[in-house]
Amino acid sequence: MGFPMSLSRGRLADMRRPALLSRIPVDPYIAALLGTVLLAVVLPARGPVATVADGAAKVVVALLFFLYGARLSTRETVEGLRHWRLHTTVLICTFVVFPLLGLAARGLVPYVLTPSLHDGLLFLCLVPSTVQSSIAFTSIARGNVAAAICAGSFSSLVGIVLTPLLAAALLGNSGAGFSLDSLLSIVLQLLVPFLAGQSLRPWVGGFLTRHRTVLGRVDRTSVLLVVYAAFSAGMVRGVWSQVTPWRLLALLGVEAVLLAFMLTLTGFGARRLGFGREDRIAVVFAGSKKSLAAGLPMATVLFGADASLAVLPLMLFHQLQLMVCAVLAKRFARQAETDGAGNGAGSLPVPPPAAPANAPAQRAG
Repeated sequence: MGFPMSLSRGRLADMRRPALLSRIPVDPYIAALLGTVLLAVVLPARGPVATVADGAAKVVVALLFFLYGARLSTRETVEGLRHWRLHTTVLICTFVVFPLLGLAARGLVPYVLTPSLHDGLLFLCLVPSTVQSSIAFTSIARGNVAAAICAGSFSSLVGIVLTPLLAAALLGNSGAGFSLDSLLSIVLQLLVPFLAGQSLRPWVGGFLTRHRTVLGRVDRTSVLLVVYAAFSAGMVRGVWSQVTPWRLLALLGVEAVLLAFMLTLTGFGARRLGFGREDRIAVVFAGSKKSLAAGLPMATVLFGADASLAVLPLMLFHQLQLMVCAVLAKRFARQAETDGAGNGAGSLPVPPPAAPANAPAQRAG
């Protein structure tokens, strides 16, 4: 069977060393997001403009999750479940360990984090794993790319339902203000468009694949509109008076510790569970990362006018994970080249049939 999502070996080779990650591990999209935040600070939407921006943001969120559903191949995800030990490990890291750490960080309030920043940090711990960058980093590191694709896709699929439920359970008594109306908004703005996209995938999937570059720009531009609307509402309500430079530095430090812990845990845990090298790399990158693309639209629905502070920890964590994981992926790649110089291990090896933990990777290759 070929690689999921029709990833040929040529495409994997192209993904292996993307120019951006090879040279400067700084996501230019973060710069665009920060520019959008600055625009909202200087020129926040008010009055009728705010009403239009808020309505447009709601439509855009629905469009994003429709496209999300239409692109996600559930068939490939289900086929990847044959590698169930790896996917279970990633899901536990994403939806059990991360949330527990977010809850434990409550002890940092009010000495290090404000209640609002902690809510944002906890929400960060609830969002699904990222797909695109997990695949790219796993490929750079000479890991099991097929497993990373399936793990990231399955995490995203589960997160569509589980993230709002976890947020309702864990943030229900916070400033997020969950109610029957907010849960109805989750269903109408997130779940219904996603299911509609899944239903129409047989008819629109080919079109989306052929135009993925243009649609990728539409995705990112749409998210910028969502961020502008959220941060404008925050400026008008004066929520940024709660944040000082010291609090931002403290938040960044907390997130650095969080990322370091998860990278260490996933690496050590995968080794203890007996995964091979390629699978360990997939677990490390899929189990320690969080999706900015999925988290930002979800936050606007879940938090409403308080979304600006809620998404700040996620935006910072996204940039942090890119910088750290870019360095780590290159380190894994150098180790693969050194350890496998004489046996070709640097070229995405096919695991032997006798190794059960790597069997799905063999079928995928």
